[in-house]
Amino acid sequence: MSTTGASWYDVLGVERGASAEEVRAAWRSGIADLDPSERRFRLLNQAAEVLLDPERRAEHDAALAADEPADEPADEPAPAPSEVSSPSSTPTPTGSRLPLVPGWALVVLVVLAVLSVGAAALVCAQPNERVVASASGGNEIEESAEQARAVAERAVGPVLSYDYRSFDESTAAARSYMTPAYQEEYDKLVAALEPNLEEVQPVVQVEVVDSAVVRTGDDRVDVLVFVNRPTLRKGMDEPEVYKDQVTLRMVREDGRWLVGALSTNQLQE
Repeated sequence: MSTTGASWYDVLGVERGASAEEVRAAWRSGIADLDPSERRFRLLNQAAEVLLDPERRAEHDAALAADEPADEPADEPAPAPSEVSSPSSTPTPTGSRLPLVPGWALVVLVVLAVLSVGAAALVCAQPNERVVASASGGNEIEESAEQARAVAERAVGPVLSYDYRSFDESTAAARSYMTPAYQEEYDKLVAALEPNLEEVQPVVQVEVVDSAVVRTGDDRVDVLVFVNRPTLRKGMDEPEVYKDQVTLRMVREDGRWLVGALSTNQLQE
């Protein structure tokens, strides 16, 4: 336990030696009864992002170790009443990074502006929706939600990634995962990107870290996916890796789960 504040382990309620599976289980259990608009929901997501990333977790552990005193005092006085945190206050995890908005190139700004269409709809709860952590039971609703989550994991890569050298193929693959309505929004992105492709020469890839179902409804499931997004642009020798939380609204149309809306929350190292 850090002497200067709670750690990401404390946020999720796991030991420092917890395995990735234990971290994942604690995260999914923690968000089970929370609305996505709640601060606690976002805090649990940040904790999982750090602890499920081996490099960031190692840095967090090093920061915690640095905060710990070499020797514990024999008789440490109790804190004054004014120093005791309110039970309702949320601790700031030690060794964590505050979310920073990176200096995106024009082409990436356009991507995020267009793909975030429908974000407000993802936050607003509908009367027939319920919040879930994961599909672990055997009933029809949970099985359907798990199917939607699996498709969301497959879809997020094609939808967010593209290569200027094979742009038509990239965008065609993305459209195959979208509802007709969302394809119209995506086409706006394509039209905005094309004039800048040769100048910027973007190559964007997506690597899925983990995912969880956060809300279900009639033929509608919201899936939160953690992704790493290596992005290479003209003049760069190595890609810059962005770490995103992506929420996909999966809609069932004609028996298929398709992306009906998407929003992103970017964190930068």
